[in-house]
Amino acid sequence: MQLVADIFIGFFNDAREWSRGRHWPMRLLLWLWLAWLAFHYTRDAAYCGLIDGLNLGVHEFGHLICSPFGQFINVLGGSLVQCLVPLISFVMFYRQEDYFAFAFSLVWLGTNLHGVARYVGDARALQLDLVSPFGGGDGGVIHDWNWLLAKLGWLPHDHQIAAVLRVLAMACLWSGVAWGAYLLWRMIMTRDCSRQSAAQFGRQRS
Repeated sequence: MQLVADIFIGFFNDAREWSRGRHWPMRLLLWLWLAWLAFHYTRDAAYCGLIDGLNLGVHEFGHLICSPFGQFINVLGGSLVQCLVPLISFVMFYRQEDYFAFAFSLVWLGTNLHGVARYVGDARALQLDLVSPFGGGDGGVIHDWNWLLAKLGWLPHDHQIAAVLRVLAMACLWSGVAWGAYLLWRMIMTRDCSRQSAAQFGRQRS
């Protein structure tokens, strides 16, 4: 437990130091878009934004890359991969030492969890329009979560599972917004302090 706490504190301190004096106006525009997404996904459980087109593409690609591993993993792969890709982006941004980009990764993960929750919640109702660029094979397009939950015997619990996923989605969405807001505040405050220090140093020299 102490090791986890030390890792978190180290990460937080690194992010604080990274944000010192950073250029913030373009990041503010990105943050406003992320906050706008979080607001709309929170307000409407059926909301679909432009980013859902990207999420759908990753979902279908997930089916494709998981197809060699049997039917169950193939069907699960769409939802699994669309949530794994934002997690992979954390690693990429960490290697690039872009701590503000974690806000995007969190919000992106939240939009994917929101979409999966919507899909799971439709497992019995079967009201969503299903899309597959591969035509679904000879058996036609199947509803991933109707098939998965029926296979597991969990179909009567689709709404409860969807509710848990939606809570996780909200946690990711607003954690991303909060993290981005904190780093923006640090950038603005430390940049202003740096300017004041530079101006004071200039007056002393003159």
